[in-house]
Amino acid sequence: MSSIKNLSPFYNLTLFYIIVSFILRIVLLFHPITQATFSWIDTLKIFSLGVVSDCLVFTVISGFLWLYLIFISNSKYLKPTGYIIFGLLVSLFLYVAFGNTILNEYGGALPEIGMVFIGLKTLLFGLLLFLPKYRHTIRFWLFSFVIFLFVTLILQNAISEFFFWNEFGVKYNFIAVNYLVYTNEVIGNIMQSYPVIPIFTTLFLVSGTITYFIVQHSKNYIESIPSFTEKIKISGVYLVMLALSLATIPYLAAKENSQNIFTNELQSNGIYKFYLAFIHSELDYFKFYKTIPTQEAYTTLKEQIPGITTESTSRPITAKGQENHKNVVLITIESYSADFMKVYGNENNITPFLDELATQSLQFTNLYAVGNRTVRGLEAVTLCFPPTAGESVVKRKDNKNKFSTGNIFNQKGYQVKYLYGGDAFFDNMEDFFSGNGYAIVDKKSLRPNEITFANVWGVCDEDMANKAIKVMNAEAQLGKPFFNHWMTVSNHRPFTYPNNKIDIPGDAKSRDGGVKYTDYALRKFFEMAKKQPWFQNTVFVIVADHCASSAGKTELPLDKYRIPALVYSPGFIAPQKYTQLMSQIDVMPTVMGLLNFNYQSKFYGQDVFQSDYKPRALIATYQDLGLIKDNVLTIISPKQQVKQFQLSLKPDQKTAPEFQLYYNQVLLKKERTDLVKETVSYYQTASDMLKKKKYQKN
Repeated sequence: MSSIKNLSPFYNLTLFYIIVSFILRIVLLFHPITQATFSWIDTLKIFSLGVVSDCLVFTVISGFLWLYLIFISNSKYLKPTGYIIFGLLVSLFLYVAFGNTILNEYGGALPEIGMVFIGLKTLLFGLLLFLPKYRHTIRFWLFSFVIFLFVTLILQNAISEFFFWNEFGVKYNFIAVNYLVYTNEVIGNIMQSYPVIPIFTTLFLVSGTITYFIVQHSKNYIESIPSFTEKIKISGVYLVMLALSLATIPYLAAKENSQNIFTNELQSNGIYKFYLAFIHSELDYFKFYKTIPTQEAYTTLKEQIPGITTESTSRPITAKGQENHKNVVLITIESYSADFMKVYGNENNITPFLDELATQSLQFTNLYAVGNRTVRGLEAVTLCFPPTAGESVVKRKDNKNKFSTGNIFNQKGYQVKYLYGGDAFFDNMEDFFSGNGYAIVDKKSLRPNEITFANVWGVCDEDMANKAIKVMNAEAQLGKPFFNHWMTVSNHRPFTYPNNKIDIPGDAKSRDGGVKYTDYALRKFFEMAKKQPWFQNTVFVIVADHCASSAGKTELPLDKYRIPALVYSPGFIAPQKYTQLMSQIDVMPTVMGLLNFNYQSKFYGQDVFQSDYKPRALIATYQDLGLIKDNVLTIISPKQQVKQFQLSLKPDQKTAPEFQLYYNQVLLKKERTDLVKETVSYYQTASDMLKKKKYQKN
């Protein structure tokens, strides 16, 4: 009987979670948006399998409660154990507060979060250690607070699931994951859309009341703390249940196979759906976005990409001149906004080398990144493919054997490599590039004597520049051309780099410093490259992966997507400015055009120097998908929503017309249906190509 009582915190919270989930299912079943009829079998599945799924999912979540409970004891406060533990906690707190930890390396708010967490843990342990008379009282209130957190999160999740269903008619999907990415914007939207203060006031009052009753029926655990042996038994029971849950949850999810979509959604567990959305990183275009008939979508796309003859993007690319198999080095610069460069109006002189190199290069002055994450930029220059809803293809499971830039260079007999100063395992880059014909050269490839400076993201750009020269020298010895794609890392939070390289200290953690150091490292790279025999036979392509910031007053602020791009090849490509609107996905097809490559293409990106190219740019977040064309920004969003903005340059910009960044975005009063149709055609066909595996290399 005592063993059962020791499990009271678990089964009381589990029962509460099941009751809340049961009530939520009833509410959602009768919600106006649930426009479906249910057979008795559907209803039985919703509530029977749904309850089992809820119980199993909460068992997994209870792992946090298990960890908290098994560490409750009095013996750890005995001498000398208690003083040793307290000393270790104080030392850890001081180390995090004043030392250079991994949290400091990452930057942002993590050091403060870590310091607060460890500080509270140290303070509470100290109170329990030095105030034994009040230990029971302190422990009671800590226990109550933990129960309160669980109760509040259970209720908060139910409220969130209701509002999500109210908006989308489904349980959590990748849109919910997206909400975590754009926290500031989402919180602002919630504050404006819902009576937040009354909702949360009520939530906390209800949570407090329910916590009182659960604590009353669970406090026996802290009043009579289980012995070590009893904790072993509790842990054994929990771990068996955990293993059973982890094995059974996916099986139950597979039973969500009714022809009635609402049955599947109501049967599912919202938390597990969120987990699946996070892992799979996809958002079903055809379920949430505006669509047109498939044939019409491809017919419309054909008007934008000449040469398409079937329901795919396959078409022959035929050059007018002889193929030129020069080496190609593609450098994608981390977080490099157009407004860092002097020509775009920056007055801080943080890109002196690239400012100088631009005057000797082909400049794409009106280029837009497709997204605001590195994986989106890598996807754009590698697959030359629109940014589909959800996560980038780079991070999806189905990311291999795609039609890619590397695939074309492989066909032409090139050596193809991806170079990255960090661990390419990060962001699934290694899996993506190796699965698409690239050899990988990353931090793991560098010997200790090749590393002079590193932070949490990897080695400094100078170290990778030195490694890149060595790699290219070795490739040149093989007598075959090479295509190397180098992704920089130094212009990334925490913006640390070697001291005494530029006039901004490396430990100042300044974004301007990160930009200027990367510029410095690129200067060193080109100084070394010019001394190599392969230099004169090489085309260098420099482009940003995305801008440094994406936040703005509108869903897709244009200045937050504008990036610089240069093609540098002295004696081969004359310095000039290409000022027409273009997309990041056009960069590599244009370079292949400059090399007179003949190939069968599936790229959505186009050679912008062809006479049939129609200027446009594609930009997106994880769920807002946009097309810029004819000075109109068209955005399609979930729930089949469409918005259009008239674009007009803001006056008094102190730059040349081709480098002006800032636009007024005014909602169109009359819809441009032709542009809506074009926007839908790009994103619908791209989603169709991925879904039906038509964007494979063969």
